[in-house]
Amino acid sequence: MIGSANLNIMQKAARKAGRSLVKDFREVENLQVSMKGAGDFVSKADIAAEAILKEELLGARPTYGWIAEEGGEIEGEDPTRRWIVDPLDGTTNFLHGLPHWAISIALEHKGKIVAGVIYDAAKDEMFFAEKGAGAWMNESRIRVSGRHRMIESIFATGLPFGGRSDLPATLQDLARLMPACAGVRRWGSAALDMAYVAAGRYEGFWERRLNAWDMAAGIILVKEAGGFAQAIDPEGHILSDGEVICANEPIFETFAKVIRG
Repeated sequence: MIGSANLNIMQKAARKAGRSLVKDFREVENLQVSMKGAGDFVSKADIAAEAILKEELLGARPTYGWIAEEGGEIEGEDPTRRWIVDPLDGTTNFLHGLPHWAISIALEHKGKIVAGVIYDAAKDEMFFAEKGAGAWMNESRIRVSGRHRMIESIFATGLPFGGRSDLPATLQDLARLMPACAGVRRWGSAALDMAYVAAGRYEGFWERRLNAWDMAAGIILVKEAGGFAQAIDPEGHILSDGEVICANEPIFETFAKVIRG
């Protein structure tokens, strides 16, 4: 295993929760006929995965704090460290039998993300990074892409669904960006979008109205892979603002200019 004791704990927890989710994911296909049944089942799968992660992470580091999508917040005895966890990022994909979802675990120390793991259990791709130690996918070192022309670059985002107030802003972003680039993808998992920027699969990603657990692990992955990550408001803070823009270094300024309008 590459990395510190904490990173090993994070990877072990992600694999364990991943096995549980993969088993449930195979069941989802049998439930497609009854929409309500599948929805209830997936929220149970999500909660079960979070319980595994909590047991593994807090079992190994009982003094750390905890914040997660399902289970709210726990103040740790150690006020400087906390786990930031999304047990299932890409729930809608999972519900529809689409194999594009992930477990995201970040470790925060004194307000800064110091380690992150994003595990795509369906494809067995483990993305991880630790401050100062680079970014990795399974056994391979990863880096952001080297493309420096917008017209050759592809970008990812999330499109607001079902009456969310940020739809007009996102449609304006797309109107400015799409004529200038090689394509925009919307794959339904912010954590994997950021992991893919780190791995050089996308040149950049942006989204508004995210939660800390959607982005925390992705931020350190992108930075350790040589990319830039900022809040969309240049004066802002990614986790508290709930918005992010990230890209490789050559593209970042141009891309940010387009998104910031």
